[in-house]
Amino acid sequence: MDLLLLLKAAIMGIVEGVTEFLPISSTGHLILASELMDFWTKEKSDVFVIAIQMGAIAAVIYEYWAKLWGAATGLVTGEKKGRHLGISLILASIPIMIVGLSFGQKVKELLFNDISIALGLIVGGVIIWWVEKNPPKVNAVEVDDISLKEAIYIGLIQVLALIPGTSRSGATIIGAMMLGVSRKAATEFSFFLGIPVIVGAGLLDLYQSYHIFEGKQDWIVLGVGTLVSFISALVLIRVLVAYVAKRDFMVFAWYRIISGLIILLFALTGWKLW
Repeated sequence: MDLLLLLKAAIMGIVEGVTEFLPISSTGHLILASELMDFWTKEKSDVFVIAIQMGAIAAVIYEYWAKLWGAATGLVTGEKKGRHLGISLILASIPIMIVGLSFGQKVKELLFNDISIALGLIVGGVIIWWVEKNPPKVNAVEVDDISLKEAIYIGLIQVLALIPGTSRSGATIIGAMMLGVSRKAATEFSFFLGIPVIVGAGLLDLYQSYHIFEGKQDWIVLGVGTLVSFISALVLIRVLVAYVAKRDFMVFAWYRIISGLIILLFALTGWKLW
């Protein structure tokens, strides 16, 4: 067993768990981390980056089980709040599933690179900065208050997350805030909206690429990354919910802009960190 490879997988799991629900692009950070650590072959690493996101989303299911179960059963029983949330999540998930299934592989081939990540980070950071400086009037305080129309719009905005560096969380949270959803409700809706998208993308990628994993060791590496992703994401979710109750996202806007400019500089000049 390659212990160094397992350590790298654990570090990748931490990166995923910490960044998945922050508006800073988990995929972008994972791609950069894999390049810096020379993690696995590129083919295996690309699948790993998508697959371990299921660990982070499992943390959402664990943390919000009661509300999610209410949404699922509400579709059958007709309980008003649960049914409304369930339908909202279904409607918001449709656009990215259609576009992802149609163009996801092509986007992965063309845009999984440093320059795309850098530009996505910078543009997203500017948008977050603008929204925080010009906050819209809040009309949906809790996640259950989000209308079906707003859910559809958030779902359309989520399609932008196919571009590395954009950030699924960033697109859905800031997009929801622009529609008048409170910061807390936008954050929770983004958590929930990631479930069908991330699980679907992860399972599809594993199904299409399972043949590249060679024996038990490769699956253990994937398992370690997924488990560490789950644990670190669970901690992050609790911290982030407490954070957004009192503070804005301006720190993430500046983080995105500065890190994007640094990545762009290194990508365009060919400079190396070592």
